[in-house]
Amino acid sequence: MRVIAGSAKSIKLKTIDGLYTRPTTDRIKETLFNIIQNDVSDCRFLDLFSGSGAIGIEALSRGASFATFVDNNKEAVKCIKHNLDFTNLVNKAQVIESSVLSAISLLSNKGNLYDVVFIDPPYNNEYEKEVLIRLKDSDIIDEYSLIIVEASKETDFSYIREIGYKIIKEKIYKTNKHIFVQKV
Repeated sequence: MRVIAGSAKSIKLKTIDGLYTRPTTDRIKETLFNIIQNDVSDCRFLDLFSGSGAIGIEALSRGASFATFVDNNKEAVKCIKHNLDFTNLVNKAQVIESSVLSAISLLSNKGNLYDVVFIDPPYNNEYEKEVLIRLKDSDIIDEYSLIIVEASKETDFSYIREIGYKIIKEKIYKTNKHIFVQKV
């Protein structure tokens, strides 16, 4: 796994051993960033369920002004910090070792507004729904924030409207998908 473009282009990133993470492939990451390329420059980026930090690091490498990484696994947090150091992007980042829901509460009421939020929870557990509900009620996003959820291809998002969001785009891959949502 490597950084695809920008200031840290071609730098190989460390991942954690085992089945805890499911890194987004370089091909899917490249497709994702081709879709959001106009949203990344100078944005504040929030990477939830960060794993190795590859998505947030890609955003920083491509010009995001700041990124916050959230994961509750000690090994993942160590890996993110290592990758930030290795790519020389550590000064533009904050790493929070916490559950995602707790981190959203921690970031709220502090003037933290994110332009892009990437959510990549373990598949098929409906964590994304809980996170979207918590985000909607927080002050860290607004109606202009772009929220991207990575999920299994089978994940049902028919509830999106009833919890206060609209789907603006959906990209389906072989085994998973990205949905792009904003607050209504």
